[in-house]
Amino acid sequence: GDKGVFTTMRIIGKPVKILFFKNHIKNLVKSLKVYKLNRVNIEKDIFKLIKLNIDKNKFYNHLLRVAVNKKMISISLRDRKTPKLRFDLKLINYKRIDPQIKNLKYKLILKHLSKMNNTTSDVGLCYQNNILESGTSNILFIKKDKIYSPSKNIYKGVTYNFFKKKLGKIYNKKIRIDSLADYDEILLIGSGKGVTSVETIKKIKWKRKNLKYYKKFSNHYKKAILTSPIYR
Repeated sequence: GDKGVFTTMRIIGKPVKILFFKNHIKNLVKSLKVYKLNRVNIEKDIFKLIKLNIDKNKFYNHLLRVAVNKKMISISLRDRKTPKLRFDLKLINYKRIDPQIKNLKYKLILKHLSKMNNTTSDVGLCYQNNILESGTSNILFIKKDKIYSPSKNIYKGVTYNFFKKKLGKIYNKKIRIDSLADYDEILLIGSGKGVTSVETIKKIKWKRKNLKYYKKFSNHYKKAILTSPIYR
C-alpha cells in the first residue's frame, strides 16, 4: 500500500533464465522516474540484490518480485503455480489507483486474491461496466480472429508488449460487460499467469467457445522461454 512500484518476473530452469529481464527492469525504472523514486545507482543496487538472492545451482519455477519505495528495495521469490484450463474470472467493481503504473496500491486486490485458488480463478477489474484487467494480468479478448484489449485504465505489461510485437495488431477498445457474449476466447497474459484461457465468467454465464488463440499464444510463449538468454 506504500507509494512505490514493483515488477514481477518469471524465473525458470537450470541454468537460470529470467524471462524478459531487461524489459522488466526498463519498465521498473521508468515507473520509478514517474513517482520520483529514482536515485543514483538504483539499477546497480537492484542487480546486486537479485544476484545475491539467486542460487544458480537451483532449478527454478518461481516468480521473482522486485519492489521499490522511498526507503528500500525488496526482493522476493515465490513458487509459480500453473493455471488450469478450468479457469473462472470473478468480476469486481474496482479500478486500480494510477493504473498505468505497476504500483504498490494493491490492498483490495490482494484481499480478494487471498480468498481464491489462483490456479483456477482471478478477479476481473471493472469500471463503469467496462472490463479493464485482471488482478494479476492483462486481458485479451478474441472475436472473429481479431484480438482486442481494453483501451484505458490498464497497465500494459511486458508480456502484453511481447505479444503485441509478435502478433501485430491488437485493437484497443472499450470492452463492455454486456458485450462479452460476442467474444470467442478471453486470455490472461502476464508473468504469473503466462498464457491462461478463461473457461467461464460464471457471474454473467459466459463460457469460452474454443482454444484456438490460447494454443497460438502458448506456442509463442513457450518459444520465448526456450530462446530466453541464461541469466549471468
